[in-house]
Amino acid sequence: MPRPLAGDFGAFYQGYADLATGESVAALLATHPTSIAAYISAIPEDKANYAYAEGKWTIKEMVQHLIDTERIFAYRALRISRKDTTPLPGFDENHYAQHAPVANRSLADLKEEYLLVRKTTDILLASFQKDQLNFIGNASGHPCTLNALCFIIFGHNLHHINILKERYL
Repeated sequence: MPRPLAGDFGAFYQGYADLATGESVAALLATHPTSIAAYISAIPEDKANYAYAEGKWTIKEMVQHLIDTERIFAYRALRISRKDTTPLPGFDENHYAQHAPVANRSLADLKEEYLLVRKTTDILLASFQKDQLNFIGNASGHPCTLNALCFIIFGHNLHHINILKERYL
C-alpha cells in the first residue's frame, strides 16, 4: 500500500506522516525501528532531567510521552484494524505529562519500557494484512486509515528524535 494521501488522516498529522520515509508499511518496518531504538538507547543517564528551557519537558518526560503516545496510537491501530468505527478521542499530551510520575523512575527504566512498547507496536503493524491498511476509523475527530496511522506512528517518534537532536543533546 502506498504512502497515505491528504484526507487519509487529520491535517495536523501531516508533519508526522512526512517524516516517515518509505513507500509502504513494510518499508517503514524495514527502515525505522533499528535507528529509533539505537537513538533512544544512546541517551545518557546524566541528561535525564535536562530541559532545554523553563517549562519544557525533561528528557525523562519526553520519553514518557513517547511511551504514552505509542500505546495510544497502537490502540487506535488495533481498533481500526478490527473495523471498529467507534470514534477514538484525542488526548492532551501536557495533561498526561503532568500526571505521569517520572521523578522516581530512572531514564534507563523509561528507555527499557519505551523499547518494549515500540517493539510490540512493530509486531502489531507487521501483522496487518494489505487489505486491512485500507480500513478507516475515526481518530481525534477525523477519518484515519490504518495505513496513515502506521506512517503517523513512525513520524511521531522521528519528530521527537529530531527535537532531542536539535534542542536537548
